[in-house]
This record gives sequence, C-alpha cells and structure tokens, in this order.
Amino acid sequence: MSSCDTCAYNEYDEDLEEYCCSVNMDEDDYARFVTSSYRQCPFYKNGDEYAVVRHQM
Repeated sequence: MSSCDTCAYNEYDEDLEEYCCSVNMDEDDYARFVTSSYRQCPFYKNGDEYAVVRHQM
C-alpha cells in the first residue's frame, strides 16, 4: 500500500505552506491519473533511504 507521507515525491512547498506531489506529469499523464481508478499511485517511489540497508541486515 502506498502513501503520500512516505513518497519521495511528497515535498513541502513554502509558497503554499503545504506538502505537494512533485511528479513531473504532462497533460496526458495527468488526465489518465485523474480519470482512472488507481488503487495505488503509479508514481509512488519509496522515500525511505534506509530501506535497502534494513533489507540487507
């Protein structure tokens, strides 16, 4: 299960004073994303830099 809270693309925007998705989507990607019924975000990328290290232990 993906969550925006742990996504690498979830970045704080100081102008808006909130977290926003920083994925670089073109208009076609955005239209597909908004009109489809994804169960999980297709752009999700784990932002936990230590996940690989924990996996190796």
